[in-house]
Amino acid sequence: MTAKTLAIAAAAGLIVSACSKPPAAPPPPPEVSVGPVVQKDVPVYLELVGQTLGSEDIEIRARVEGYVQRVSFAEGSFIRRGELLYVIDPKPYEAALSGATADLAAAQARLEKAKNDVARYTPLAAIQAVSRQELDNAIAAQNSETAHVDAGRAAVEKSKLDLGYTRVLSPVDGLAGTTRVKEGALVGRGENTLLTTVSTLDTILFRAGVAEAEYLRMRQQLERTGAVSKLKEIPVELTLADGTRYAQTGHMELAERAVDTSTGTLMVQFRFANPDRLLRPGQYGRARMVIDNRAGALLVPQRAVQELQGLYSVAVVDQAGTVTFRSVKVGPRMDTLWVIEEGVKPDERVIVEGLQRVRDGMKVTVRDASKQAAAPAAESR
Repeated sequence: MTAKTLAIAAAAGLIVSACSKPPAAPPPPPEVSVGPVVQKDVPVYLELVGQTLGSEDIEIRARVEGYVQRVSFAEGSFIRRGELLYVIDPKPYEAALSGATADLAAAQARLEKAKNDVARYTPLAAIQAVSRQELDNAIAAQNSETAHVDAGRAAVEKSKLDLGYTRVLSPVDGLAGTTRVKEGALVGRGENTLLTTVSTLDTILFRAGVAEAEYLRMRQQLERTGAVSKLKEIPVELTLADGTRYAQTGHMELAERAVDTSTGTLMVQFRFANPDRLLRPGQYGRARMVIDNRAGALLVPQRAVQELQGLYSVAVVDQAGTVTFRSVKVGPRMDTLWVIEEGVKPDERVIVEGLQRVRDGMKVTVRDASKQAAAPAAESR
């Protein structure tokens, strides 16, 4: 046998031996974290995002025309009712008051003369010492001068009012905003110029819009529990922009008459006490109130729920470690959990982590998500 023949035979033997090796072992099942389907009684909340405003936001406007002589308050400071805010140049109004007072005095003098004429002509007309026409003229003059005196008094009162409006006072206790005008500015020409805004902060209002569908759901739940008549007694919690819970609880105060057709929402208003003046107008937050209590609700971790085009599903793992994807009907969210109204049963297990590595019918290795979360915490201690 030649060397070439031997080499070919050896190569063929190697190929045969390679083909006779056992197949490679299949990869182990993927490891996933699971959480239980928990059944318990849970409150159902209505949570709304909105904005605060003062219980009274008073626009301070110029009621007379003139130049601002003095701005007498510190912007952003707390001011008292009756405190001086602005002084508008009073000189034109002082002059107008002096002129009106002088006109009134002249009218009063003319009236006094007319009264004397009537008193003198009345007995003379009785003995026909003067004509009846002269007495009638005297009486008419008296009536005319009485009207002039009344008009003069009205002019004086108006002049006093205008002069008083040159001192702009705060109508309420509250927080003053920034001034819209500076000293020397002309205000009140053709319009009641906005000077500043004062907001009362002892109580604060919170306004938010409820979607039309959410409003209908809320109304039905309240009617089912009989709480519609006690709506204003339900406590309302407020979460501020930094995530902290506001110390005071509030209550619903009113709802708008109609749904806003441009946004599809109904505006509702809540009232909160604000003794420390922590809340200011314009702050954002979330108001939350209990509108129902659901007995025996089924909850799963929010991470276990998948959404695709408005359809929701979870991956359930049975005792044999087999994955089954199920469509579910979801309800309200509760912190990190989600109420499932249809599709799961109590004490079943759903995949919380590793969903992207599994498919329907696959075998998996199960790891308890709650124990996994507790382990790092124990190590840190």
